[in-house]
Amino acid sequence: MVIVLKHNIKDDEKQRLRDFLESRGFRIREIVGEEETIFGAVGLAPMDLREVELLPGVDRAIPITKPYKFASREFKKEDTVVQVGPVKVGGMRIAVIAGPCSVESREQVLETARLVRESGAVMLRGGAFKPRTSPYSFQGMGEEGLKLLKEAGEKEGMPVVSEIVGTDYADMMREYVDVFQIGARNMQNFELLKRVGALRKPVILKRGFAATIEDLLMAAEYLLAQGSEQVILCERGIRTFETYTRNTLDISAIPVVHKLSHLPIIVDPSHATGIRDKVPPMALASVAAGADGILLEVHPDPEKAVSDGPQSLYPAQFEKLMRDIEVLAPVVGREVARLPLRGNLAAAGRPGNAAGPGDAVFKSGTDAPGGVRRAWEESAIQAQVAFQGEPGAFSELALKRYFESDDVRSMPCESFRDVFESVLSGTAGFGIVPIENSLSGSIHENYDLLLQYPDIGIVGEKKIRIIHNLIGFPGTDVSSLTEIYSHPQGLAQCARFLDTIPGVRRVPFYDTAGAVAHVKQEQNRQYAAIASAQAARVYGLEVLKEGIETNPHNYTRFFIITRQETRMTADADMASVVFSTLDKPGALFHCLQILAQERLNMKKLESRPIPGKPWEYMFYVDLEIPPGQADYHAAFDRFGEAVDNFRVLGIFKAAV
Repeated sequence: MVIVLKHNIKDDEKQRLRDFLESRGFRIREIVGEEETIFGAVGLAPMDLREVELLPGVDRAIPITKPYKFASREFKKEDTVVQVGPVKVGGMRIAVIAGPCSVESREQVLETARLVRESGAVMLRGGAFKPRTSPYSFQGMGEEGLKLLKEAGEKEGMPVVSEIVGTDYADMMREYVDVFQIGARNMQNFELLKRVGALRKPVILKRGFAATIEDLLMAAEYLLAQGSEQVILCERGIRTFETYTRNTLDISAIPVVHKLSHLPIIVDPSHATGIRDKVPPMALASVAAGADGILLEVHPDPEKAVSDGPQSLYPAQFEKLMRDIEVLAPVVGREVARLPLRGNLAAAGRPGNAAGPGDAVFKSGTDAPGGVRRAWEESAIQAQVAFQGEPGAFSELALKRYFESDDVRSMPCESFRDVFESVLSGTAGFGIVPIENSLSGSIHENYDLLLQYPDIGIVGEKKIRIIHNLIGFPGTDVSSLTEIYSHPQGLAQCARFLDTIPGVRRVPFYDTAGAVAHVKQEQNRQYAAIASAQAARVYGLEVLKEGIETNPHNYTRFFIITRQETRMTADADMASVVFSTLDKPGALFHCLQILAQERLNMKKLESRPIPGKPWEYMFYVDLEIPPGQADYHAAFDRFGEAVDNFRVLGIFKAAV
């Protein structure tokens, strides 16, 4: 059963409740969610729910109807995010795990680890014990293979994954691996499940050849019942009558599992297809279907692989696949997981280190890639990030995807100017502001603010897809709505859908998430709002209809700002500058000609009036940075001499 605790429950009441349940043979797991705290109680003894509901501190008790208890969505509403060292699997992230089918030699596993990490994998997989159909096939290098796998993982800063085939190996393997993998052949090896679950280390559990989704979840229940809380499910194809592929990849299992269970689910298209050319399209299809990660086999020379060479990707194939996943992820509202970058981090993100007005400060190339986000994460600064709007706004969604860290604390502000003021004063370490929408164009107010606050610079950017949802009270009939609230742009971008509701009044509001808060406060079931799905969760309302925007190609670009020097990091590939031209014929043409001659690719040109100077303009330009810093310096020196006023607003890694 699920026991929802009252918000004001006392510690002694919670302990008495735990003692009461354990005395009756129940196993207890406490879950602290976004909205409520619960006890999950699982046991064989029947109990009248009223006995529990009468206890002090208990709000209500709910029976779990599914045969799998701890794994069910009834037990836990929020998605489980599995933490493996610096890597998180689940939530908004797509984690890519890659490596050879088998560890064959030190040179092979070290080379593979280097290649997959450079392309973007976050965990290294490799088999040391191989359960093979034939007893004469290569069975793996055993413990020596695990030692090599661990060495490769440590060298590249990657957690490692390897399969366990028997209970006797558990204690030995726990010293070498970060994640146990239980293969398809062992999915229902219940003694192995119980042994691995008791170790309480992260586990990847693969679906068996002929297992149903319920079979998979029941197998996961064995792990969870033994105390493991970090279980990752894996769809790897099932046996059907089809013979053109090794197995049949059941992509439909991904949304089904997400509905039934809170556990993350990844996909292994290598074993599903058995043919390397089929792996990339199936990996992309899995991402589109909502997979939380991809498990891939990659080998430096697949023709020489001792096992599963035909399904192992060439390094070049893997690199291209990673780029394709980067492009696809934002379309489905996800973010590709990243490892912290190696090397010396820039001393960035500390308020008070700003350059003077008009200054462009470039730090040497010893700065590690990743810029301010990596420095912020590594130094564990508990800085607040300011955004305009209410909790659940699209700006807050963008900042959470940019700062992939549980330490980030979002700080709502009433206006964009308040965001800049908060950063300038040091109240917030960073701010995030929208700068451009793919449908409605530039947010000119924020361009003007960037000019008005010379001590604040751009240190990053994020692009997210804007998915509008109709949000109201649970069970509301859309046709009964009389008023719909949202930001004017939200209303405009959903006009075609709103036209289908006769007589509904469109009420402009200052913020999309604020509109949801207003509907919740009014308690009128004939009111609804247009906002993000996150806003619905924050305010406890329901998405009545999702994806109601007229044009699905709706993206917003955000700038990350902070009070600091404008720094250039090793992977920076974009600069944002502002300048005004001399008052003479052809002045702008001459400036643009310099950019062309210096091979600086202009990605955007925006003009804004200069305050107090009617009919005179400043020009905002986004430029791609060429590979060499020296060329970039020379180009900027020449460009600065040809313009009237010139300032670097930021140098950063462009968002995909």
